[in-house]
Amino acid sequence: MTEIAAREPQFFSTLLDGGWRDFTFRHFRDGVEIATLMDGEPGVALLRYAPGAGVPRHRHTGLETILVLEGVQSDERGDYPAGSLILNPEGTVHSVWSQPGCIVLIQWNRPVEFLI
Repeated sequence: MTEIAAREPQFFSTLLDGGWRDFTFRHFRDGVEIATLMDGEPGVALLRYAPGAGVPRHRHTGLETILVLEGVQSDERGDYPAGSLILNPEGTVHSVWSQPGCIVLIQWNRPVEFLI
């Protein structure tokens, strides 16, 4: 499945069953790939972290919502296994990594500001 950028209702019924594998991912950062589900602000995407990959320290300029679909995502506050819902409100700062690798569904109101 290719990236979806249309501003019309979308339906994804198999994400929890590995349906994310059908999406086309592209390079986002070293070891992290992205499949865009909705472009713009707000944006929605899937992020696929290779084992040991991460995203450097950044500040949220709007609410970010993450649902871990597979694997474990981590930040300075802890480890979040599959099924975890993470809310990062505007103004929060952290870095993100995944030791075993993971797939997350991410929604953001505004882009993050990288601090490094």
